[in-house]
Amino acid sequence: MRTRTIHEDSGQRTLVAILETGDEVIGCLQRLAREQRLSAAQISAIGAFSRAVLMYFDWERKQYSKIPVDEQVEVASLAGDVALDENGEPALHLHAVLGRRDGSALAGHVGEGFVRPTLEVVITESPAHLHRVKDPESGLALIRPRKEQPDADRS
Repeated sequence: MRTRTIHEDSGQRTLVAILETGDEVIGCLQRLAREQRLSAAQISAIGAFSRAVLMYFDWERKQYSKIPVDEQVEVASLAGDVALDENGEPALHLHAVLGRRDGSALAGHVGEGFVRPTLEVVITESPAHLHRVKDPESGLALIRPRKEQPDADRS
């Protein structure tokens, strides 16, 4: 993985990460988030995977079901965020739409993805921190801002 900061101003920073054949997306981006001390960031990417595991959250069972993808696919869209977990460590949350050879698509939470030949990632960091807190109803770690801001539309 190659990385570069391409913009920095008033606490906002934009990084580019280029992953190469064989890189695993979750491991690479988690390591980058720790190294760069990301605490509130948006992630977007395009490229391709040689194989992947997508996941679907089963609300009734309160757990993820794995969707193995054992073929070359285009990463038509990868989107997600970085926020701090309950221990103050950066935590990734990524979803992807993967395009198959026949034009059909698969989508879901990214469990793993092995790059081939490239994945072009743009990370935009905000100067504010986001925090994940375990939601008692779902069991998931969800983003919860520390200080609630009133909606602009409310009177």
